[in-house]
Amino acid sequence: MKSLFKNAGIVVLAGAFALSGCSSNGNGSENQAENPDQGANFNATGLPIVNETVSLRMVAPKAALAPEFTEMEIFKRLEKDTNVKINWENIPDTDYTEKKNLLLASGDLPDAFYAAGFTDYELINYGEDGTLIPLEDLIEQYAPNLKALLDRRPDIKSSITAPDGHIYGLPSWEENNLGTNPFFHVINKSWLDKLGLKVPETLDEYTEALLAFKTQDPNGNGKQDEIPLSFMHMQWCMDIAGLFGAFGLPDNLEHRVVRDGKVIFTATQPEYKEALNYFHEKWYKQGLIDPESFTQDAAQYLAKGKTTEETLGSYVWWEVEEVVGTERAKDYVLLSPLKGADGEQTIGRANGGGPGRGSFVITKENSNPEITMRWIDQQYEPYMAAQIHWGPLDVVYKKDDNGKLVNLPLPEGASAGEFRQKVAPGSGAPGVITFDDFGKVVDMEPRAQQRAADLEKFYNPYMEKENYPGIFFEPEELDTINKIEPELIKYVNTQRGKFIVDGGADEAWDSYIKTLEKMGLNELMEIYQTGLDRYNANLKQ
Repeated sequence: MKSLFKNAGIVVLAGAFALSGCSSNGNGSENQAENPDQGANFNATGLPIVNETVSLRMVAPKAALAPEFTEMEIFKRLEKDTNVKINWENIPDTDYTEKKNLLLASGDLPDAFYAAGFTDYELINYGEDGTLIPLEDLIEQYAPNLKALLDRRPDIKSSITAPDGHIYGLPSWEENNLGTNPFFHVINKSWLDKLGLKVPETLDEYTEALLAFKTQDPNGNGKQDEIPLSFMHMQWCMDIAGLFGAFGLPDNLEHRVVRDGKVIFTATQPEYKEALNYFHEKWYKQGLIDPESFTQDAAQYLAKGKTTEETLGSYVWWEVEEVVGTERAKDYVLLSPLKGADGEQTIGRANGGGPGRGSFVITKENSNPEITMRWIDQQYEPYMAAQIHWGPLDVVYKKDDNGKLVNLPLPEGASAGEFRQKVAPGSGAPGVITFDDFGKVVDMEPRAQQRAADLEKFYNPYMEKENYPGIFFEPEELDTINKIEPELIKYVNTQRGKFIVDGGADEAWDSYIKTLEKMGLNELMEIYQTGLDRYNANLKQ
């Protein structure tokens, strides 16, 4: 039976290869001209994927500490198993979006983009103009692992299917719910104890603690070098958006929350203005906020927790140790959402949260889409998906007696986050690890287990019930969103910084609102409400 399927696959492929070979211009796969008998070289099932090595050109972002993907053990093993050689073009992740756009604009296309980070707008538009090829038929024929996942989880298939019915990008997802609240709020308990203060439960108690940090020399060096509060303005897991909940309406990075099925733009609400006034009057004017909170990068921010003398009083980050180091971490504790003057105690829920749908795309220049789909499908096998996201067997994991991947000890002196960058393409890479996989196929990494426990203890009881789901909008809706939203959010965030630093929110509020309306705020919110209503109606069908 196996050989029958194999032969059938080759017959189908003979035509496919003949057709796809006509479109090659030399930018993509290298082997078409060198090996005209590709159909016979290809194995539709099993490994290796090809008998004679085939090369594919792929572009992928690379984290700061990551080696070139050619040097990664996980990809060396894949090449050995599949006979598919990937000619990687790694781009530093900080430059990736700009260089990806240049490649797309110039037509200098690789065979595929890996860990591609394609937005919905890019998937729709580059799918419509033929730059990206539809993948659903290839999945059906050559991706048994991914097909099994999509058959088992129709919600994932629905999430990655564009409004025109095609699938242009493959998913990436770690279904662990760790991103529901990224804003873990940390305070120096050692300093609180020295100053005779309890762990704050209210906003005013927190302000009192910050003021004491600034004025009462808790590090005992005789200098006023303490930083009461530092954060990174409007950055994932580093912002003070969670603190807006004390005023009755928590914020998030999109300034877009959902209550009772209604979409609310937070940055025009009275609670938001009240919070800005409080942060200016009570914190910034008294020197309790680190002025660099509005300009610093992650390296500068993380360094503030590791100064020779302890100077950091409070900060926002979702892993205590990563900011202050393992030795100093014992001095710090997490805060639950602070109660406001009216007793409000709530924290927002991050939007989206479903699978990323632009993690892997195949371009029109690819002469070997079937081989490419078989290669990427290896990474949707659950054990391989876990290794692609966190690192390979015998390097990061070993298998326990039940066949589950369990973590090996970290190399001495290495942090989990840094080590992950060095051994795996990481969380944006293709592959899906579902709820069912955690605990059965793979153990959640220790820091993720800690994060889950912290969420349960400190934040979940106070979290908003609804979020804005990851909706795949209609093309014309995406056009309008992309026309309005980037500049509008940029303006809102700039004004937020000014209102906190300079004050004046009350005086400038009407002008601020009028500017947002001129920029298209009402039209934008109407689209988001329409999309949400459509999404909720589909759920009820």
